[in-house]
Amino acid sequence: MTVAIVLLTLFGSAWLLAVIEGWTVTGRLRPAAPLISGLAHLGRESIVPRSPDRVFFEAAPVLLLVVAVLGAAVLPLAPDLVIADLGTGALFINAALAYVLVALIMAGWGPNGAYAMIGGWRFLGQLIAYSMLIVMPITAVAMRAESLVNTAIVGSQAALWNIVYQPLGFVLFYIAAMALAFRSPFDLPTAEGELAGGVDAEYTGVRLAVLRLARLTLVVTLASATTVFYLGGWHGPLLPPWAWSLIKTLAVAVSMLLAGGYLPRIREADLMRWCWTLGIPLALLNIVIVGLLILVVP
Repeated sequence: MTVAIVLLTLFGSAWLLAVIEGWTVTGRLRPAAPLISGLAHLGRESIVPRSPDRVFFEAAPVLLLVVAVLGAAVLPLAPDLVIADLGTGALFINAALAYVLVALIMAGWGPNGAYAMIGGWRFLGQLIAYSMLIVMPITAVAMRAESLVNTAIVGSQAALWNIVYQPLGFVLFYIAAMALAFRSPFDLPTAEGELAGGVDAEYTGVRLAVLRLARLTLVVTLASATTVFYLGGWHGPLLPPWAWSLIKTLAVAVSMLLAGGYLPRIREADLMRWCWTLGIPLALLNIVIVGLLILVVP
């Protein structure tokens, strides 16, 4: 029952994000548009490139979707509403989402096309940039909770959310999450104006529908992780715990969709330079500050 509820919430949130994304692009609110678009993709021919690596080409969209679902499996919606409350849940999220790179490299290599391949390798550079900015803020969050269990991390924020306790960590994690989800301005693997879609370019029909669902699901998973680590998870007045988790997750996910629309795309070289020369020192500073707070404030 828990599995069904979590999956329904995950995919329902992805549908809502698709509606909002369509609203921002067209200016019209059409709740049925994602369903109609999905059915249209199912009815279209799935074109296969002339000489693909067929295993990589077929597996990449499915792997990206599986990775997003696995990440969500350890994120609690309520104290008793989590698929797997692992003892190392905070690290499991990072480990699972590392396979986003694998999926995008496969999507870039599989079609045997220039634009797709460039998009896949671009994401490798993006990983080098953001990976430490995912792990190090999680380390500071776990330090305060004295646990890697995600429910314990939420419990540690009952009196004060981590966005207030460690705002620097929140900013770094949020930026890294947007880069991991390759949302604008970090959409280097797709870059429609430069790469004609990049890793998406060679996918059509059912495969493209799965790939787009996977991208939206990944955004929801990362928004849920942000909620668990920094926004107090299910904590909130009046409403039931799961409602607060859902409201916060959707708010973060929508902000990820909208924030990048006002920023120019960042070059991969600039992203790596900024993350390694500025982001990592700031993440280390955040760990030091949290450690001092733990020593000074019981």
